[in-house]
Amino acid sequence: MKDVVKIGVAGLGTVGAGTVKLLSEHRDLLTDRSGRQIVVTAVSARDRTRDRGFSTEGLTWYDDARDLTADKDIDILVELIGGSDGIAYDTCKAALENGKHVVTANKALIALKGAELARIADANDVTIAYEAAVAGGIPVIKALREGLAGNEISRVTGILNGTCNYILTTMREQGRDFADVLAEAQKLGYAEADPTFDVDGIDAAHKLAILASLAFGVEVDFDAVAVEGIRSVSALDIQLAEELGYRIKLLGIAKQTAEGIEQRVSPVMVDRATQISKVEGVFNAVALEGDYVGPVILQGRGAGERPTASAVVADIVDIAAGRAAPVFGLPADRLKKNVRASLDKHVGAYYLRLMVWDRPGVMAEVTATLAKHGVSMASMIQHGRAETEGGVVPVVIVAHETTESAMSGAVNDIAAFESNSQPPVLMRIESFAS
Repeated sequence: MKDVVKIGVAGLGTVGAGTVKLLSEHRDLLTDRSGRQIVVTAVSARDRTRDRGFSTEGLTWYDDARDLTADKDIDILVELIGGSDGIAYDTCKAALENGKHVVTANKALIALKGAELARIADANDVTIAYEAAVAGGIPVIKALREGLAGNEISRVTGILNGTCNYILTTMREQGRDFADVLAEAQKLGYAEADPTFDVDGIDAAHKLAILASLAFGVEVDFDAVAVEGIRSVSALDIQLAEELGYRIKLLGIAKQTAEGIEQRVSPVMVDRATQISKVEGVFNAVALEGDYVGPVILQGRGAGERPTASAVVADIVDIAAGRAAPVFGLPADRLKKNVRASLDKHVGAYYLRLMVWDRPGVMAEVTATLAKHGVSMASMIQHGRAETEGGVVPVVIVAHETTESAMSGAVNDIAAFESNSQPPVLMRIESFAS
């Protein structure tokens, strides 16, 4: 092994700059921990003039990141450009084909192209490391791939998007509506100008697809994830959830079932007594369930310059020390096909909220429809007319465990009732260890 490991960094945005600074500030510590000196020798970014908080003097500069992959001096290419196609994909693919290890924080790339890139990595006896792609500074990839290697994993659950968690936390604490809190999050820099990937659940789905592959030894399959964001969550539902003893969180959940792997991202209600319900603000958390270890919860900052750079550098140190692992924990040709479990067969409890005109017979009609579909009620909340205007009242029903198909069928029928002033709201209720 060489005494010096040379790094090329593609992308000098927030995380790229943070990575270069961390490698410089902790140079001696990282040498002690890896047994080799780690040095950035080349970089690539669009703007050479921008002040990034460190000097690029002495570094080889490439205007096109793809040119980094042909630099024979580089041992590890760090891709921090982002996106599943275009220059990020081209750069990573070429680096692997040229026998260079790749470290990335690019969850979209791994979720959508990970299976292909893993095969290329195996063919060239290199690896792709991506701790920073999921949950920022929380070492969940290492936990699944190494720390829990002796366990059969039954379920992975995560608060995987800090923007959504911040919005839902603020809505609950301040009683404000989604649109209002989103606008504030954008001003504070917690949400992008175009928040689609975050609030529509796509970012969390990318991360869940990666975790499912690691947990269950299957090919990563983003299309297998059922995705629902938080735009439809109202301040009223958050208030009613509190009355019932729940909190609403956007969760990514992957679990092994008899039919296959169920993967979904959606707002769900969780008991306020559980640890995951108490993860607030921009923080992330991942709960893992192993047959020998039981439940394990990892929590921390899921984004930002320093936490993400921390995860990037941890991967660099592992590779420098010779601890490179297969991309998804197994050689690519041993990963199983991802057999999808139909959500129609999901079994669980449900929250159903109706806004109905307060007329005689409405509840009898609702309960009869639920019974027709085999859905039984665990509890009900009905607020009186005085609390609303125009005689419209919220009615909340908590259903005992039933199938998704039965619950959806009942809600579709109820939605057609003339007594509704707006469409019904349906949300899953999830159970976790306290």
